[in-house]
Amino acid sequence: MSTQIVVPPMGESVSEATVAKWLKKVGDAVKLDEPLVELETDKVTLEVNASAAGVISEIKAQQGSNVGVGAVLGVIAEGGAAVSAPTASATTAAPVEAPKVAANAPAATAEVTVMPAARKQAEDRGLNPYEIPGTGKGGRVTKEDVLGYTAPATAPAAAPRPVAQASGPRLRADREERVRMTRLRQRIAERLKEAQNTAAMLTTFNEVDMTNIMALRNQHKDSFEKKYGVKLGFMSFFVKACVQALKELPAVNAEIDGEDLVYKNYYDIGVAVGTPQGLVVPVVRDTDVLNFADIEKKIGDLGKRARDGKLSMDELTGGTFTITNGGIYGSLMSTPILNPPQSGILGMHAIKERAVAVNGKVEVRPMMYLALSYDHRVIDGREAVTFLVRVKECIENPERLLLGV
Repeated sequence: MSTQIVVPPMGESVSEATVAKWLKKVGDAVKLDEPLVELETDKVTLEVNASAAGVISEIKAQQGSNVGVGAVLGVIAEGGAAVSAPTASATTAAPVEAPKVAANAPAATAEVTVMPAARKQAEDRGLNPYEIPGTGKGGRVTKEDVLGYTAPATAPAAAPRPVAQASGPRLRADREERVRMTRLRQRIAERLKEAQNTAAMLTTFNEVDMTNIMALRNQHKDSFEKKYGVKLGFMSFFVKACVQALKELPAVNAEIDGEDLVYKNYYDIGVAVGTPQGLVVPVVRDTDVLNFADIEKKIGDLGKRARDGKLSMDELTGGTFTITNGGIYGSLMSTPILNPPQSGILGMHAIKERAVAVNGKVEVRPMMYLALSYDHRVIDGREAVTFLVRVKECIENPERLLLGV
């Protein structure tokens, strides 16, 4: 008796996936619920587990294949013994001896997945990326693995012999690398272009003095972490500030549906997270009823699982407003692109000390630029500017958040 390995339902609006990587090969024994294959959709990477114990007897969908919901990926045969290869018949030609591999060649190179950024970093440092242990998902070699790798000491190589330079342009096949875009990256590109083509997108800017909120955080961060088991960051303050502003200016929390405007009376805030596979926006639900500790825990959990590729489809859909923080990468100012069908996105940036006028005197203060990109079809300029001013007021006077004023 055999059991088929099929593509499971992948959530609303997702009907196709790409086979990213097989974790087993033909002949491997598998246990019930053991991960067999990774599928990549335009939103998440998911694992298909074994629905029965046995042996992989057939793989029908190879790596890189596009498959729909319900498609057969492979077959599990009953039993625990490995499937042996077919016996050669008398008329079959004798096998050709495989070429010998040098003793110091990296083993199982074909089984190692090297991320493009890691490959570039290894090339710049003169390293073989396939010799570097990978710590990413499924053993992938990441840029961080390359940066933290120290090559073993070897005897100095003989000086290279000079090579005569040929006349005319030099052709080098290794100057470029062509890598197929992942389904997630393709979807990101489509959605960003869709936002630019569809929305009447504008961006308004302001700056916020972080002095008071930094003092409040420094005063309470140790007791906060001791009580709640999570660090107090700035993101929970900005989430709460946005909720306050969204309640006052509901158009920023609305979206267009055909000829209708849909105003949302709930506040599901998407928080953009950069991952090795691309940018994803997991959603923190009902942020208006969560306290600061709950928001910090939710953001920390969603961020970690986003980087590990463990988010569910439901956790990536349904947001009403988005916050993105380019400041963690050092961005001083940017114009974030809308996350359709939402009508607004707040961009946070790096905190920098700058000379500013305070009560007629020049003082050095920790300042952050804020950017609100918005759909002018839904949100008027007055509403956009007022929204950003309300966020600024809440951050500069954090007691407003505690009192809800």
